[in-house]
Amino acid sequence: MSAHSCFRQFHKLFPAVCLVVGMLFATNLEAGKNKKKPDVEQPQPPALPEIDTRNLIWPDPPEIARIRWLEQYRGEPKSAQPIAVTRKKKESWMLRVAGIQPVEVNKADAKYKLVRPYGVAVDSKGNIYAADTYVGAVFIFNPETKAVDFIRNGREARFKALIGLAIDDADRLFVTDSGFQRVFIFDSSHKFQATFGSDRLGRPSGIAVDNKNRFLYVTDVLKNNVVVYDLDSFKYLRTVGGPPGKEGDDAPGTFARPTNIAVGAKGELYVSDTLNSRIQIFDAGGNFVSAFGKGGDGPADFARPKGIALDSDGHVWVADADQNRVKVYDRQGRLCAFFGEYGYFPGQFALPSGIAIDRNNRVIVAEQVLNGRLQVFRYTTDAEAAAEQVAREQQANAHPRESTASAGSTVEH
Repeated sequence: MSAHSCFRQFHKLFPAVCLVVGMLFATNLEAGKNKKKPDVEQPQPPALPEIDTRNLIWPDPPEIARIRWLEQYRGEPKSAQPIAVTRKKKESWMLRVAGIQPVEVNKADAKYKLVRPYGVAVDSKGNIYAADTYVGAVFIFNPETKAVDFIRNGREARFKALIGLAIDDADRLFVTDSGFQRVFIFDSSHKFQATFGSDRLGRPSGIAVDNKNRFLYVTDVLKNNVVVYDLDSFKYLRTVGGPPGKEGDDAPGTFARPTNIAVGAKGELYVSDTLNSRIQIFDAGGNFVSAFGKGGDGPADFARPKGIALDSDGHVWVADADQNRVKVYDRQGRLCAFFGEYGYFPGQFALPSGIAIDRNNRVIVAEQVLNGRLQVFRYTTDAEAAAEQVAREQQANAHPRESTASAGSTVEH
């Protein structure tokens, strides 16, 4: 056979040879990738120190504790079962030749975790609600059973950028959505009912209800005002405050990013005027009453006040997102207490943004950094503190030599 004819035969066989070589190469390559590697002991991260949260109180002993840490929430509890795995139906010819069957995680089994919770609220049953802007869901925590329920984007509702939460005396849930520029309404069973506000709201943020006067308030950080609606008909009533007349103007009643709002026992409004580093107070008619706070890094100063709530004694609680503190003021704006610092341990904060206080004096604080969470505290009321003081004095009189109790702290009015 001539060299020319041999070349022609090789030329005909060349594609088949390449195909076989390629298949063998792919098989060896995949087999090499899947070859079990020898076990190597991996370095373990240092264990976090354990904290006895039973004694996490403010102020420190021997003063009477006025704030006590209770618990924290991060999302659904971890499953005891491994995440389900399913086989892909379609496989490439390369993987079939190599005998490799790819797998994928069933995303339906993934757990919902808090990432950037902002608005918080509590219903009449004591369930805690948190709006997570990043996840696109309202988390609903049952403190008794530890069960977690949801109102999720794409399932129970259609959200874009949910921010604030409020619950009225009928357990209706109101959710502000700055992306859709409206307020969502859900009934006590968490079923969607309606929306309103898209014709007036620019970028709704905080929300609060006045059950006695039947008002619903929404702060607008774009238009720098507070919009007032009827709580039953959701009809627009009026606006409170407004933008400054010129840049840098901080006249009473003007706002620079009013992020959050709370309602007092007499229907008065407390508004976090965030970029003006102050709290402004209005009466139920929307008239300016007073303001307190100034920018700074001192304990009584504000860096970026956001979440705001009132306790049963009328104290004003403010979450300062930049200082990573929660501060408590009296009705005159005098600082009564503060606690927190940057960190991820109980009692520390990382961008605290939302705050709510329920009828049982639980204080719920939402954080947006370091894998978001909710921390729950218990406020000791003035009456409870006074009763504790009396009990200490009686004990001291009964056992004068053994007692080492000192006079407890009280909160000024």
